[in-house]
Amino acid sequence: MSTARIGLILPEVLGTYGDSGNAHVLCKRLEWRGYDAEVVPVLLGEPVPHGLDIYLLGGGEDGAQALATEHLRKHIGLGKAVENGAIVLAICAGLQVLGTRFRGSDGVDHEGLGLLDVVTEPGEPGTPRAVSELVAEGGAILGGEALTGFENHQGRTKLGEGSIPLGRVVSGTGNGDGTEGAVTGHVVGTYLHGPALARNPALADLLLTWLVGHELEPLDMPEVDKLRAERFAAAKRRRS
Repeated sequence: MSTARIGLILPEVLGTYGDSGNAHVLCKRLEWRGYDAEVVPVLLGEPVPHGLDIYLLGGGEDGAQALATEHLRKHIGLGKAVENGAIVLAICAGLQVLGTRFRGSDGVDHEGLGLLDVVTEPGEPGTPRAVSELVAEGGAILGGEALTGFENHQGRTKLGEGSIPLGRVVSGTGNGDGTEGAVTGHVVGTYLHGPALARNPALADLLLTWLVGHELEPLDMPEVDKLRAERFAAAKRRRS
C-alpha cells in the first residue's frame, strides 16, 4: 500500500475535545505496523480533495457546525470520496452534518450531506444536555468490543433503515434511544469524544482494516488498556 492519506476536515471549526487527535492515532497505528501515513489538514475555504483514504470530522458548536455544513455542501469532494470507497469517521456535530437533516438549538433545520441515514433534533424541552462518560457495547461490526468516550451534546439522533447503530448504550445517552452512533458502509458516526480512537483501539483498527483490506495484528499497548479500565470504572461509579 502506498502512503495512506488521512484527511483532517475543518479542524479549526470541527475540533472540539481533542477530536483532531484521531488523525494522529490512525497515523501512529499504521506506522507501528510498517505502513507509511500522513495527515492532510483541509481548512475552511479550501476545497475538499476526493482522493484521500480516510476522512475525519470532529465536534463543534452550533455556529461552527452550520459553517462546516455550508462548506462541505459547496465543496463536494467528501461525497465523491465516499462514492469511491473512502472511509469516514465523524464525531458528534460531524455525525449530525453527515446525516440527512439536523436542527440547531435555534430551531433552524439544516440539510446534511446524506452520507448517514440519520436525522438529529434537540431533545424535548426540559431534556437535560448529555454531558457524561459514555459507555456502549459495540455491535457485531466491532465484535462486541466495548466503547468508551465523553459526550457533550443536546441532540437526539434517529436512525433510518440505511444506517445501523455502532453500539448499544450501557451508560450515558448516545443517540438518545438506547443506541450509540451510526454506520453506513464505511461511514461511521459517533458521539464519543476523547479522542475516540485513542480510547477505542478496536474502532481505530476497524477503520484501518477497511483501509488495508485485511485483519491487522493487535498492538500490545498496556497503557491504553489501563486508560480504558479507568474510564469504565469511572462510568460504573457514576451509575452506582
